[in-house]
Amino acid sequence: MRTRTHARILFGTLLAILALSAACKKPAPQAPPPPPPAPVAPPARPTVNLQASPTMIQKGQSVTLTWSSTNATALSLSPEIGNVSAEGSQQVTPQDSITYTLTATGPGGSADANVHITVSAPPPPAPKAAEPTMQELFDKEVKDAYFDYDKADIRADARDALSQTAQFLRSYPQIKVAIEGHCDERGSTEYNLALGDRRAAAAKQFLASLGISADRMETVSYGKERPFCSASTEECYKQNRRAHIVMGK
Repeated sequence: MRTRTHARILFGTLLAILALSAACKKPAPQAPPPPPPAPVAPPARPTVNLQASPTMIQKGQSVTLTWSSTNATALSLSPEIGNVSAEGSQQVTPQDSITYTLTATGPGGSADANVHITVSAPPPPAPKAAEPTMQELFDKEVKDAYFDYDKADIRADARDALSQTAQFLRSYPQIKVAIEGHCDERGSTEYNLALGDRRAAAAKQFLASLGISADRMETVSYGKERPFCSASTEECYKQNRRAHIVMGK
């Protein structure tokens, strides 16, 4: 009987120890759940810029295209140019008005930029000035010699005029001339014919001294029969006293 009681006590003690041991043990803490993953940002959309300088030209002139981009993996410039780098420039010579388009593509999509070039026809060439005729050159460069009243002497201003005439005649050796002697209305017809002859001869002699061949020159006197000015004034008389040089036939 004592043995059974002892066993019961021992068993009860063991159970108490086990219960106490189980009560002393705490459950292990659980690990917190992992945070949710951060949202992934979408790829940035490409940007593109295209400019031209100048934007208005005449046909045959050139334009410089300049461009830049971001977030692009490929760029194409049309028409005709094709793939280009992320930024750069290129000279073009369009023959007609045209719009250039730069297209950029990347993970975030695509973007376009345009620039329009206006090409106008060049202005018509300026009309070529007509070459002066030999008569026009002659009238411009050949000068008359004027004389004092009742004189046939070559005065200073006549020397200058005849020197310019000689220079022209040396440049055009094919030209022949007629030297006309003229007088004002005073005096007889016979006297003025002789005076006009002396004036024409004096002009011819002076030109010959400057190297103009005598066989290129002939003389004639009109006296007072062909006046340049018809008024009876001293100013008019001065204009009629001259050796007038015309282009020969």
